[in-house]
Parts: sequence; C-alpha cells; structure tokens
Amino acid sequence: MIPDAAPVLAPLAGRYAHWLGLPADVLPEPEDDPAAVRAMQVVLRVERSAPPDRISLLEAAASAAVAVCLDERSAPGGEWHEAVSTWLQGRIRKVTRRARGAHWEAVQPLPGVTVAHGGAEVRALVPGPVGELPSQVGRLQVAGTDVPLDEPGEPAPDLPVLWLNPQVPMTTGKAAAQVGHATMIAAALLHADCLDSELQAWAAAGYRVAVRCASPQRWLELGTIADPLTAWHAHRMLAVRDAGFTEVDPGTITVIARWPVPQR
Repeated sequence: MIPDAAPVLAPLAGRYAHWLGLPADVLPEPEDDPAAVRAMQVVLRVERSAPPDRISLLEAAASAAVAVCLDERSAPGGEWHEAVSTWLQGRIRKVTRRARGAHWEAVQPLPGVTVAHGGAEVRALVPGPVGELPSQVGRLQVAGTDVPLDEPGEPAPDLPVLWLNPQVPMTTGKAAAQVGHATMIAAALLHADCLDSELQAWAAAGYRVAVRCASPQRWLELGTIADPLTAWHAHRMLAVRDAGFTEVDPGTITVIARWPVPQR
C-alpha cells in the first residue's frame, strides 16, 4: 500500500522529462505579481548557540518537503489537498527561512511537518500564496541560513543519495530547496512506475536520504542526464534543474540523485 496522497504528485511526474529537455533560454520567467506566487515555506532551525551541521539540515529539509506532499492530509478529501495540489499544478517554488528560539516555536502550530535528524530540525509548511503569509512566517529571515560545512563521509549504501553540484555554490537555504525538489521528484517517479512497495518502505523510514557534495570527479561520473526517463529506468538517477530565479543561472542542474535498488 502506498501513501494515499501519492497521486497528488502526478503533475510533477508528468512534467519531469519535458522540463529537463527545455533549452535554458525558454525556461519560465518570474511571475509578474510576486505576491501571487505559491510557495512552500521551509523553516530551518538555526540556533545561535548551537547551529546544526549543514548536511543534517539539508537531509532533514529533503525529508520534510516530501513528507508534506505525501501526508494523509494531502490526499483527496484531506484538509491540505487543495493547497498542495494547486501548488503542484503550477510552478514548484520553495522559500527557505531561518528561525530560532521563540520564532521557531511560533511556527510549530502552522500546518506542516517537522523533521528532526542528526541534531537538525526543519519544518516544511503547507504551500500557499506568498502574499498571504502568516505573521509567524513573514517575520522570519530568508537570508542568514548558512551553517558550517561538514564532511560526513560516504553515505550508507541502502539510502537514496542526493549529490549537490560542486561547480555551483549555493547557500544552505538554496540547497535545502533543491534537495526538497529531488525527493518530491523521486516520490512522483516511484508512484508513476507503480513501485508501491518501495514508496511505502521509504515512507515508513521517514523519507530518509543522504545528501553529499559531489567531488568534481564524481559529478563528472554521474554525467549529464540527456534522457531523464532512460536515466531513471536504467540507472535509478534523476536530476533537479533550476529555473534560475535565485542564485544560479537558468537551466542549472543543481542535484543529481541516485536511488538504491532494493535488496530482494
């Protein structure tokens, strides 16, 4: 049995190959009215006295984003369904913010999912118009999300691995949005391929992933995914391609993810 909300990701699976195939000069322009943009707000807990390490924070963000989409409340008939499905049918935008102390506690009652991992905490909120943000969210800073870099070593072989592009510097907040895109694409492709048991097992494990910054050599080995559907079906690989609204150039591949083949 797969999560009941899995069908909500169908529009994302349907657009995936098309999006990767578009020339960079025809990618969508930013919306004319920024206040009308729908986005998922991703809140990173970064306490001044004890900031989390970057990799744990990114891994928690990756899990939290997909957890909102596949929460039972996002399924048809659920209280989050309209908000999540409307967002997924348009542009998949995320805004990453920093919170600490009382400001972190203030966002906990808002609709969303908090993931704690490796000493890091992230709350992904149900998407909505950025022009109608709750005051608890609107006062949180978008800048200042960077935390110390760390090198956790090789990931466990049974975890999905999200490799960050080493040639594209990104703030922690930007990288958090990109790895969240990767887990959502993965869930969409698993559901589209009727890999029910894998999606259910991943959900039961809390959507755990490993995030790593690829070395230049490893990035070269991962290669450019010219045919995304072939790459997924043949190699269990997917890519995140950014529209270039913030920090990176349009068409940049920010993440290449490799999904493990389950043990039989």
